[in-house]
Amino acid sequence: MGDAAHWTDLSAPVAPLSSHAVLVFLGSLLLLLALARLLGSLARRAGLPAITGELATGVLLGPSLLGHLAPGLSATVLPGPAEQMHLLDAFGQVAVLLLVGITGTHLDLRMLRTRARTAVLVSLCGLLIPLGLGVGLGLLLPASMAGPDRGVFALFLGVAMCVTAIPVIAKTLSDMRLLHRTIGQLTLGAGMIDDAVGWLLLSVVSAAATSGITGRGVGLSVALLAGFALFAATAGRVLVRRVMERAARNPEPGTAVATAVVLVLAGGTLTHLLGMEPVLGAFAVGILITGAPAAQPKLAPLRTVVLSVLAPLFLATAGLRMDLTALAHPTTALAAFVLLAVAVLGKFAGAYLGARLSGLSRWEGLALGAGMNSRGVVEVIIAMAGLRLGVLGTAEYTMVVLVAVFTSLMAPPLLRLTMGRVARTEEEHLRLLDHQSWQSADGADRPAGQRSGDAL
Repeated sequence: MGDAAHWTDLSAPVAPLSSHAVLVFLGSLLLLLALARLLGSLARRAGLPAITGELATGVLLGPSLLGHLAPGLSATVLPGPAEQMHLLDAFGQVAVLLLVGITGTHLDLRMLRTRARTAVLVSLCGLLIPLGLGVGLGLLLPASMAGPDRGVFALFLGVAMCVTAIPVIAKTLSDMRLLHRTIGQLTLGAGMIDDAVGWLLLSVVSAAATSGITGRGVGLSVALLAGFALFAATAGRVLVRRVMERAARNPEPGTAVATAVVLVLAGGTLTHLLGMEPVLGAFAVGILITGAPAAQPKLAPLRTVVLSVLAPLFLATAGLRMDLTALAHPTTALAAFVLLAVAVLGKFAGAYLGARLSGLSRWEGLALGAGMNSRGVVEVIIAMAGLRLGVLGTAEYTMVVLVAVFTSLMAPPLLRLTMGRVARTEEEHLRLLDHQSWQSADGADRPAGQRSGDAL
């Protein structure tokens, strides 16, 4: 009877969005996309990747600036009630899944297999060192920031320090046309391992914040992650390849594009059902799509829409919840500076150590550190989880998000400096030709730097 009532409720008419809610939603999308594209263009003219301006959009329009200087105007042009903000969040979630999925299609699995030791070493060192430093800092911060359970707070801070943001790394490498470089591939591979472990640690810390750490809970999380990885490497690999090869037989690209989107969303749904983040499943499916080379050229329209529309919107929404006015308190400002220094030094030291242990050069190690340093929206998601669980207060939340924004903005200039000293290889040239061959026919006669999909 309970189930029948449940289904009866679902079948009842649902009131549509009010005219005002639709107007605010459309107006917000219009404003965010237009300003993100404008600031992204200005950033490129200043010699910076577009991501710099796109990330700044949310900070300018959010409570840090517009909401502080002109709250009435901010309330007019941006969503106020939670329901309206959730519409933007849902749109951004789809955008980030597609961005991560498309990024996965550009991973060179043959290269990663031959350099698996390097990717694992860079990932582990780049994870363990900042994790330890973050936990140590959490134990030293004032009691007013740590809250009632300092141990959980310290663990949470350690997790926030050790993650890497694949979506922001992907967009940065895309804007700078570094995705075909071996260092770019290693950065994505190591970042994927970092994020998988990071989401596992987040689930453990979240459980500790609510019911305490139990061996059963940790074991279940590890088992689910291992099970998903095994499924993706076996049955998932065969299934995705066959489905994409069948879709690629259609001469029109629409079939392959729609199939890829369905598969990416399915991957995100599966990992979310397993208690992990959807981006992990989306990225895994993108990697599996590389097993169907015939489908790659058909995905050029999807790459164009994702990079030109969805990615700027997603990045613009990432800073809307950040409130820099919380840093007006001297203690909070000092703690934020120390947290940022620990985050940057820990990730650089870890990635550099892993690279050097793998036999890479000094500049290659520094380039990996620059790429792995981006925390981006992954850290924002973790900060929101901490706020929801009561582990972080408003000031601590802003501090963690500040690290996410600053590290993401630091990556482009540091990558430009370090990658300029890393010699190009024939392998990278061949990989670039592969990427360019996937572009749409309307870009075939344009210079390489002007093609619609060259960002990837």
